[in-house]
Amino acid sequence: MYRKLHVTDLELAGKRVLTRVDFNVPLTPDGTVGDDTRIRRALPTIRRIIESGGRAVLASHLGRPKGQIVRSLSLKPVAARLAELLGRRVLMAPDCVGDTTEGLTARMSNGDVMLLENLRFHGGETRNESDFARRLGHVGDLFVNDAFGAAHRSHASTVGVTKFFDQRAMGLLIETELLNLSKATDEPAKPYIAILGGAKVSDKIGVIDNLLPKVDGLLIGGGMAFTFLAAQGKGVGASLLEEDRIGTATALLQKAEELGKAIVLPSDVVVADSVSENATSRVVGVDHIEPRWHGVDIGPQTVDEFRRKIARAQTIVWNGPLGVFEIAAFASGTLGIAQAVAARTDEGAISIVGGGDSASAIVSSGLEEHITHISTGGGASLMFLEGKPLPAIEALSDA
Repeated sequence: MYRKLHVTDLELAGKRVLTRVDFNVPLTPDGTVGDDTRIRRALPTIRRIIESGGRAVLASHLGRPKGQIVRSLSLKPVAARLAELLGRRVLMAPDCVGDTTEGLTARMSNGDVMLLENLRFHGGETRNESDFARRLGHVGDLFVNDAFGAAHRSHASTVGVTKFFDQRAMGLLIETELLNLSKATDEPAKPYIAILGGAKVSDKIGVIDNLLPKVDGLLIGGGMAFTFLAAQGKGVGASLLEEDRIGTATALLQKAEELGKAIVLPSDVVVADSVSENATSRVVGVDHIEPRWHGVDIGPQTVDEFRRKIARAQTIVWNGPLGVFEIAAFASGTLGIAQAVAARTDEGAISIVGGGDSASAIVSSGLEEHITHISTGGGASLMFLEGKPLPAIEALSDA
């Protein structure tokens, strides 16, 4: 694991602690927070700062305003929800940089919490512009990064700003993420099963390549499975297919065979005449997908095959849904696997679920208490599992 300075190593009393958090949360049509999971996961670090006499200056992005002020993407609803969770007032800055914001942070008292306005209202954030990073650095005396969901991004608030601080530490959430994800990369308990889904093989090539030597089995579903099926010479109808990745899929299947590792693909799938709520659907074997039909979920036989593999595992990593689970009719496969992973965890296995849609599937099925760790960062967890360094964590001070 990264040996970096930790928030608990800092002298926080009387200091403005610029803290990068990940409050990129869904908002409801009436402008309230729809899912406060990421806010709640940041609370331990925020409490550590204010209970140590520090002044927490929180910075986050929300959505993709592309450098423009978009009122519907203001962080004001997040400040309101954070205040409820903390049980104390949360100040809201009108911007994340500038004289007014600097003045507000200068007048903060020990134990105060302030949330800066959306970082991405400024184009310099995603472009990692030095001038924007420097101005952002003016609102803090120390820097703490606790935004694991943005740890794979080299943005101004995650990487650029660190050049303007002598002490740059990780927060408690990032520590928890690294400790849990490392269970899947550093001598994991065997048998070790990885479950990969989602739309594209191209998103998961690095993960498959890095995990194959470590796992005992790789279970593949979701849209990406059809590129592997095509690599085996099967017709996939109108299913999602990355034709330019068929060669890559073939090479990965060959590598697995050479390593003596099993890549388990669906034996049956749910197909539909359209990817919509009112579609006609049926279950077919993977050798019988007809033209113009879309593969939308793994079938019941595949669910049973995957369950048997999961039932013997001691370590389970899951990233990506196994079907178009946001449509209820095509969610059975993903939910069935979620139940199997939860049941195996209750029996003592370690389960790690990547962020994004697979995490949403666990939460929507009410099984989050039965999973060892649900990551807050889909892209960051994928990069970690690929064995690549995370830029935002690399930029922190060494311990």
